[in-house]
Amino acid sequence: MRGITIRNALTIDVEDYFQVSAFAPYIPREQWSARACRVERNVDRILQMLDMHETKATFFTLGWIAERYPHLVRRIVEGGHELASHGYGHQRASDLTEAAFSTDIESAKKLLEDLSGHRVKGYRAPSFSIGESNLWAFDCLERAGYSYSSSIYPIRHDHYGMPDAPRFAHQVRAGLLEVPVTTARFFERNWPASGGGYFRLLPYAMSRWLLQSVNRQDRQSAVFYFHPWEIDAGQPRVEGVNAKTRFRHYVNLHRTEGRLQRLLADFNWGRMDEIFLSNSANAPIVQTPELNS
Repeated sequence: MRGITIRNALTIDVEDYFQVSAFAPYIPREQWSARACRVERNVDRILQMLDMHETKATFFTLGWIAERYPHLVRRIVEGGHELASHGYGHQRASDLTEAAFSTDIESAKKLLEDLSGHRVKGYRAPSFSIGESNLWAFDCLERAGYSYSSSIYPIRHDHYGMPDAPRFAHQVRAGLLEVPVTTARFFERNWPASGGGYFRLLPYAMSRWLLQSVNRQDRQSAVFYFHPWEIDAGQPRVEGVNAKTRFRHYVNLHRTEGRLQRLLADFNWGRMDEIFLSNSANAPIVQTPELNS
């Protein structure tokens, strides 16, 4: 696979296991500080894995995490990786007012920049929570000084998704690029091809084939994502969660790190900013009312 010259974007959403949106009904936000964090050790394992494969990536990092582990932020940047924003407290953009969303993304950006000494260019909404109902979020991101977002998932899903959105990088505001996570197009439908729970659920060969199809047929860079908790099979089990949530969160955690090792060897990877911002002038400008209202 290294023979394929297209470079794909490897992204990590830096949050701990108890901060995922699906656990919100079971773990109150005010209890976060009382839980033992595991994110530091998991990110360190990821950094070691990336070093072994001589790969750079983009880390969409929560302000809540950065505030408590500033040395972790610095290790990410010192390793040559891109530091980007995942907001401050992992609140879905769709659950916030425009004013609250602006406060969240601005405070996270400033915090990350103060800790790292580097400009933060990118943002990813928790749970890909920018969609048809809150496209005003792009206005907020533009005003806050972000250069790109990776917050739309062009699929149908019970928790998120905007299936009619463009599949690849496009300008949504002057100076603001939206770079959706990757889907493959088959049978007149978009199929998830970019990581997360699907990467743990599907056989690795299927995930590899889907990414290959995007590189070879669409001739586009893919955007792949995962979380530090997905390589942590020893994380505490959250009690009382329903069967669907339990399955989605815990399925094949023990296999994820090995699959990621294969993924890093099978494809060419890089940072979001280096792959997409250098070509942003050539990105299509979407002028449909749905994306610019």
